[in-house]
Amino acid sequence: MKEETTILVVDDDKSIIELMRDFLENEGFYVITAFDTIQALAALKDNTIDCIILDIMMPGQNGFELCRQIRMESNVPILFLSAISDDVDKIRGLALGGDDYIVKTASPGEIVARVKAVLRRSGSQQELKKKVFNYGRLSLNLSTREVFIEGRPISLTPKEYDLLRFFAEHPNLVFSYDQLLEKFWEGIGDKHTIRVHLSRLREKIELDPNKPQFIVNVWGIGYRFKGE
Repeated sequence: MKEETTILVVDDDKSIIELMRDFLENEGFYVITAFDTIQALAALKDNTIDCIILDIMMPGQNGFELCRQIRMESNVPILFLSAISDDVDKIRGLALGGDDYIVKTASPGEIVARVKAVLRRSGSQQELKKKVFNYGRLSLNLSTREVFIEGRPISLTPKEYDLLRFFAEHPNLVFSYDQLLEKFWEGIGDKHTIRVHLSRLREKIELDPNKPQFIVNVWGIGYRFKGE
């Protein structure tokens, strides 16, 4: 691990801050700490940050709100840190732009491994390489923003592509209507907004849009991408 790789740890608990610092510095990372949103934003402004470990529950602005604010300006990898293992919080964090989710009781080895993994995926430590998702007859090239069905390129609007990429990057996770609205429309709109966009997307990627193979309804909740 390169010594100049900088991790920002944001948590209002001093003992957690010190524990994370010990884990990460032992692996050769340079660690900057912040105890609240104000300190975190100042650290981001004054330093080149390669990855953020962000507590969810903090006084004042919580981790989700801070993540939303960061994502308006930066794609820096964000790993949420929580005292509990909760699928609802995990899915919400991913919908807001988080890259992973760590429980505070995780072992030092797991925490370091997850940080290294998200850095590799983001390309923070190496030149971005061509990345392609292959799901049967559907392929996405993230480097070129191209989508192929059975090897033939198809044309998507920017919103359709962003929706498809998001689902493809999180296969088999269920995302609610509210989470999708928050992620892609800043919370403005309703179920009809999502249904219209996904209907148009399905017409382009599905053999039978009425019997979708990729983006399927989870009745009463939202949608998931079948990654099998």
